[in-house]
Amino acid sequence: MTATLRRGDIPVPKHELRKTEIGTIGADWKLVRLKDVAEKPQYGLTAKAAKSGKTRFLRITDITDSGVNWSSVPFCSGPAKKLESCRLKSGDIVFARIGATTGKSYLIKDPPEAVFASYLIRVRAGDELDPCFLSHFFKSRGYWQQVDANKHSNLKKGVNGTVLSDLLLPLPPLPEQKRIAHILSTVQRAIEAQERIIQTTTELKKALMHKLFTEGTRGEKQKDSEIGPVPVSWEVVRLSDVCRFQSGGTPSKKNPEYWQGTIPWVSPKDMKRPRLNDVEDHISQEALDSGSKLAPAGSVFVVVRGMILAKTVPVALAEVPMAINQDMKAIVPGSKLRSDFLLYALETFRDNLFKKVGRSGHGTCTLMGHEVAAFKIPLPDMGTQEVIASAIQNLDRKKSLHEEKRQQLHDVFRTLLHELMTAKARV
Repeated sequence: MTATLRRGDIPVPKHELRKTEIGTIGADWKLVRLKDVAEKPQYGLTAKAAKSGKTRFLRITDITDSGVNWSSVPFCSGPAKKLESCRLKSGDIVFARIGATTGKSYLIKDPPEAVFASYLIRVRAGDELDPCFLSHFFKSRGYWQQVDANKHSNLKKGVNGTVLSDLLLPLPPLPEQKRIAHILSTVQRAIEAQERIIQTTTELKKALMHKLFTEGTRGEKQKDSEIGPVPVSWEVVRLSDVCRFQSGGTPSKKNPEYWQGTIPWVSPKDMKRPRLNDVEDHISQEALDSGSKLAPAGSVFVVVRGMILAKTVPVALAEVPMAINQDMKAIVPGSKLRSDFLLYALETFRDNLFKKVGRSGHGTCTLMGHEVAAFKIPLPDMGTQEVIASAIQNLDRKKSLHEEKRQQLHDVFRTLLHELMTAKARV
């Protein structure tokens, strides 16, 4: 059942505040240590993951920002008494106690038969503490300030049971805890809904690109080619046959005036979206005149150097003229090739391009210029290119819209979390 906010749930300023070590709280709230309102934190089970079994084995790596996909969590076995002591139930909160996600937590809801692994710590709320309220506190600024302070004084930079036990947290009356949790969980579910739509759209786009680039749009017969099956009327061409190429450069950092202009300057860190119309860094005309080059609108940028190539080959289309840095190459389509079709062709066959990435003795990943020039893509007529690019772009727009909605909801959540946990707004 979908939860809804009632009129009485809307946060409104109310009551006096008092200052504490973790920020303001309501004058009528308590400030307590976790050990006074929760069971003693418990470490997980040391065991080997198995492909089959009866009991799921939850590890740090199974917990993502989108939650836990229980069907992909492995199994484990062990002494019945130990399994029972580590068995998870709704309302349990597990923490990453070491590693890149140290301090992050996850609220368990309706789990299958499962236990938790040794790199996780479980916290179980007592009677006067709502588990959902507690899980939201573990996302708040007051919580992370305490965890980060401990990391600075801890050589291993981990979180242990003692640290968790000694955490300070605000304790409103239980009915107010539940109302705060209800509001925050409602926004959180809306974020999760957007994430599911984004994931579905991403998978649909991948499937659509594969279908269109192998079967075309007219139901014609296929032929085998160097890049796989394509429609019989299509050509397979090298990029050098239908494009020209442009290298990048970085203006001198010693001249600050070079970096105070209005011309977008793209580096690999900007290659997170399929289409670019603005980026973080901008350079001046003087910077261009000093040796940098401006790639025309419609260029498709490819990262050709850097550790990002260890995972994928980022590509993006420039919707406005842009300059690029030395770790990138601009591919400028000729008269037989649409920019948007080129973008999606490179996305579709990116795995083939990735196979050509080399690694130097120092570990640097590089995609050689001649490999890019010789890379092959399918080439239908311009009308078919337009139809294919338009269909895929519709999914890009849908994904972008829901990414914007997700970001707006994240902003709402962060604001509400801070306001409600510090009693600056009351329900």
